[in-house]
Amino acid sequence: MSGKFRKIGIIGKFRDDSVSNTIQNLHNFLIERGCTVLLDEVTAMLLPHLDIPVGDREALGDFADLVIIVGGDGTFLNAARTLNDYHVPLLGINLGRLGFLTDIHSKKIRGRLGAILDGEYVEEERSLLHGSFEYESGEGEISHSDAFNDIVVHKGHVARMIELDLYINGQYVNTQRADGLIVSTPTGSTAYALSGGGPILHPELDAMVLVPICPHTMSQRPIVIDANSDIEIRISDNNHGDALVTCDGQLNVELGIGDCVRITKKKTPVHLIHPADYNYYEILRAKLHWAHRL
Repeated sequence: MSGKFRKIGIIGKFRDDSVSNTIQNLHNFLIERGCTVLLDEVTAMLLPHLDIPVGDREALGDFADLVIIVGGDGTFLNAARTLNDYHVPLLGINLGRLGFLTDIHSKKIRGRLGAILDGEYVEEERSLLHGSFEYESGEGEISHSDAFNDIVVHKGHVARMIELDLYINGQYVNTQRADGLIVSTPTGSTAYALSGGGPILHPELDAMVLVPICPHTMSQRPIVIDANSDIEIRISDNNHGDALVTCDGQLNVELGIGDCVRITKKKTPVHLIHPADYNYYEILRAKLHWAHRL
């Protein structure tokens, strides 16, 4: 697999000047290795002194054999959503804090990235969710979005619970009274869903997890279902006030009484590139501060 990645796209952390030195070092190293580089246009606005060709996400998707994300997991989530349709693999470089998705330290670019460019890496596929948000009247779509971590339906600006009617594959499941409901991929199971009491799903599982947020009754528990299920969440007529649907904690859409959220697994997976010694359980131990073997 040596020499597979020759055209490299770079995306930096949004509105963070601290990525400048890392991107400059990354660019210099890639040029030394004979690669051609294209920098994300939003990142380039923060780094006007860097003499690197610039393009939008569409240009990056069409151009790159590999896109490198410099930043944290939030930056990676955004890149995964916007580049998924281009089937380009993604690699994450963190700026000092280990991420679940950005697993190369910025101070180890030459050794770790050099090995990847030499063909020493592992590939992984992970699923995305697609959410369609529809009017109660059935007159069309309010909006839609993909999500790499989760899609969350939750209360709006009124400090009270909301009532949600849940259907899976057209079958009525229950009516939940809670602060909201998280629908998460295995990737997102270590994010908001974990904080809500949900289980950790290994990324290789073809599954989704539904986690109630602060449910009114303790019998409302997280449930793991097949990833190919069709999920429908309706804002019940008994609500007093609007609700919100949030994708990856970054995109928000307002919903009214009777509006519907439909969630399915997106057909195209996200392709990740990891160093050859990548170990998911090692990342769990580091991020979740699990005790090491004595």
